[in-house]
Amino acid sequence: MKKSLSILLVGMLLIGVVAISGCTDGTTEDAGTEETGNDELIAAVGTHGGEPESGFNPITGWGYNHEPLIQSTLFKRDSNAAITNDLATDYSVSEDGLTWTVKIRDNVKFHDGEPLTAEDVAFTFNTAADASGDVDLSMLDEATATDDNTIEFKLSDNQATFINKLAVIGIVPEHAYDDNYGQNPIGSGPYQFVQWDKGQQVILESNPDYYGDEPYFKKLTIVFMESDTAFAAAKSGQIDLAEIPASYADQKIDGMKIVALDSIDARGISFPVQPDTGETSEDGYPIGNDVTSDVAIRKALNIGIDRQTLVDGALNGQGEEEFTGVDKLPWGNEEAAIEDGNTDEAKKILSDAGWEDTDGDGIVEKDGVKAEFTLLYAASAQERQALAVAVSEEAKELGINIIPEGASWDKIDTLALSTPVVFGYGSLDPTDLYLKYYSGSYDPSSYNNIIKYDNPVVDSYLRTAITSSDQDVANENWKLAAWDGETGFSPKGDATWMWMATIDYLFIMDENLDIGTPKIQPHGADIFGNILEWKRTEN
Repeated sequence: MKKSLSILLVGMLLIGVVAISGCTDGTTEDAGTEETGNDELIAAVGTHGGEPESGFNPITGWGYNHEPLIQSTLFKRDSNAAITNDLATDYSVSEDGLTWTVKIRDNVKFHDGEPLTAEDVAFTFNTAADASGDVDLSMLDEATATDDNTIEFKLSDNQATFINKLAVIGIVPEHAYDDNYGQNPIGSGPYQFVQWDKGQQVILESNPDYYGDEPYFKKLTIVFMESDTAFAAAKSGQIDLAEIPASYADQKIDGMKIVALDSIDARGISFPVQPDTGETSEDGYPIGNDVTSDVAIRKALNIGIDRQTLVDGALNGQGEEEFTGVDKLPWGNEEAAIEDGNTDEAKKILSDAGWEDTDGDGIVEKDGVKAEFTLLYAASAQERQALAVAVSEEAKELGINIIPEGASWDKIDTLALSTPVVFGYGSLDPTDLYLKYYSGSYDPSSYNNIIKYDNPVVDSYLRTAITSSDQDVANENWKLAAWDGETGFSPKGDATWMWMATIDYLFIMDENLDIGTPKIQPHGADIFGNILEWKRTEN
């Protein structure tokens, strides 16, 4: 889960999008697309990492789950989500799974002309591991360059999913890396950094020494603005491409087209499964919830809430119902899905567990505890607010009182161990399942197993899955962790979360913009994931 860092560009439309596209001499250009060259692109895509607080630094999270543009990665994914080489040319894994050896290209230069070598790769991964950033590298003991083109990764735990880590971290130059790297980054990717006007835009230009396909767009300007403002800017012809909310899905704009991209980005509600015993975390934050710790509450909500109604209403039809958080992926278990929207069955589950409305206020209670709780969501996320409100309305029919509350991530951090939260997840790395449900993964600082789930049977499946080099065996065990016929983390088992829907990512763009075959969209989207395929179709 990545925290949105999108910045509102206050008054941009009122000043004609001043400084949307800048010049290196300090002057500004008009950003209107009519004046923009054919090989220049202006985009407002807040989900693509938003505006990173610490700059464009892979060590601190830039590029995780999306194309870093400025930096190269060892591996990448194609439009079919298959792992392919980027800097890497080959790799091998030792029999015990603890040593990974990667060979890299020998013709790659950083944007400053210095060669990229195995030393830079080793430096990047060792630094990222020490930083404990967005990518979990807790299994990495050390990365070592054995020659200019070979890196050896020593792991402390046999994790066959390690290949996914090698595909998401951009390589930084050891000779030019310091605390200010993110402000003026140097990489070896298809685009090189030109300037960053904080709170407004970042300007990139194509890398003439790039080892891969030459990008059609020689200049890429990414502006930072809220989605409503971005839609207005696109509508007025000031930008070529903008991410927009689902509420705009039916808009018709001359000269523009609206494209909806399917995603694996799921929205779900975390349910703390431990009761409130007064325990607190190391930071003093409360742990446990006396309502959601009862599996009957969790099962009733999973069965009673109608997910398709949520999609049709809260998401304006831009999404699909979701039951396990990974339904669309090879490790998703179809057998773990349930028939939802069954309020009668949900009420029976509650009644059989002793939840009854004894005082006639419409809320069931048990042992003096009312079935009510706060549901937190990021205040800046429109779709999470819409889902939280819609779920609370449906829950009333079950006698469960859910109180939606928008909050900052700083506040959510203090309450997530004791209060349900609307989270977003969506990764092509099944390690996410391990971090979410394996009991030993508990780490509130990174939201790992934030609900404190502990099921030894599920743990066993997860360990087998993450250590298996046989993908079929791994996938089978990921599936069994969700539901093996008797237990699992899914609604049929312990109902640890209530996954609601995967969302579509909606973009408005110039009708002459050809974006090729987009990659499957992960959490946070990856609209630039296939930027090298993009072009204009007009002459």
